[in-house]
Amino acid sequence: MIIVLSRHATKQINNLPVHIYRKYLYWVDLIKSVGLYEARKYKGFHDEPLKGKHAGQHSVRLSKQYRLIYCEMKTTDTLAIHILEVNKHEYKK
Repeated sequence: MIIVLSRHATKQINNLPVHIYRKYLYWVDLIKSVGLYEARKYKGFHDEPLKGKHAGQHSVRLSKQYRLIYCEMKTTDTLAIHILEVNKHEYKK
């Protein structure tokens, strides 16, 4: 399993509050240890597919406000997780 960070996500992760950064690291360790499909079963992260212009991407909750958005890239023998962004979620009113 390979985890790839976009340049934008790298900048965002460097500016996260400490408790959110720890939850991000926990998610990465979870993915590496049990795999993506098993990690999706953990209810604390609420891994869910996105719709609309973000179709094909997934969202993971790091807290009530912060979301991690990623997509899967499959090759013949490996699965890569491409983290696109980590930011505060904007709720619609």
